[in-house]
Amino acid sequence: MATKLKFGLLLPHFCEYASAQSCIEGAKKAEAYGFDSVWVRDHLVFEPHGMEGEDNTHIEGLLILAAVAAVCKKLILGTGTVIAHRHPIHLAQAMAGLSTLCGDLIMGLGLGTFPHEFEAAGYKKTTLQDRANIAKVNAQLCRRFWAGEKISYKDDYYDFKDVELKPTPSKKIPIWYGGGTPASCRRAADYCDGWMPGRIPTATFNKMVKYLEEQCKLAGRPMVTTGAIPITSIDKNRDVALSKVNVKGLINEGNTPAKKTWVRPASGTFTTVADIEGLLMAGTPADVARDTKRYEEAGLNHIVFDLRFRYADWFQQIDLLGQEVLPAVRA
Repeated sequence: MATKLKFGLLLPHFCEYASAQSCIEGAKKAEAYGFDSVWVRDHLVFEPHGMEGEDNTHIEGLLILAAVAAVCKKLILGTGTVIAHRHPIHLAQAMAGLSTLCGDLIMGLGLGTFPHEFEAAGYKKTTLQDRANIAKVNAQLCRRFWAGEKISYKDDYYDFKDVELKPTPSKKIPIWYGGGTPASCRRAADYCDGWMPGRIPTATFNKMVKYLEEQCKLAGRPMVTTGAIPITSIDKNRDVALSKVNVKGLINEGNTPAKKTWVRPASGTFTTVADIEGLLMAGTPADVARDTKRYEEAGLNHIVFDLRFRYADWFQQIDLLGQEVLPAVRA
């Protein structure tokens, strides 16, 4: 049976090889190969994760998407994810404006990893619960603004009166919740149209998808769309592909308190590449195609290949995906 999986790319707008031109040219190449989407990250004060180096270059993601929208008309544009440090009026206006430039837009929304970004934006309350509250309020207010409502609103975070925004989006903008925990599944089922956990081992993804289905049923809603953003590296053989990636850093990530809800290997500790299968897809095009199919069998609807360790070989990696991986999965 032909695959229904959609394929995306995370654009190189951050860290050492960040380049607006590479994003634009890579998106054009992706569109020509039949990719479905391109995606950006979001930060206000960018602090790289330890496993991805120390270069804190970060080109504003929404600007990159606007530039891509000017030259690519078939691609879905996505945020993986916007962090709700923006005022909801600003967020709603920016996304509505972006939707007038492109065909389809997905707003991935998340809590953010770092409270300091909210502190820099002037928020006085930055606990995890505060950020969860802020994200939900942003989603709710965006939908109301996009529907053309004139809104007055006041809570612990925002206070404004009689605000109406134009233009409204040219098409409905689905909101996907970004996160890989049971709480993220509950939030996705509560008020979002999709769930996108980022990089996550397949074993954990399997467990979370089942939990997500249960939460959607409890909420009386159909199952939401599922996405994932696995770290990807393609080369002539698996050893070479792995040599280009900070494998140790990715494995160690699984042993941090933030990943306590991940499914543990039999040993109880993440120690091998096999333990993070799905979080990392590395090897020949055939290897990556096989792992992609496994993800789809587990319930994935939209895969976004994260080539951050191969941005030095960005165009070559797109060629390998476009010429070999996508045709193999779609065959």
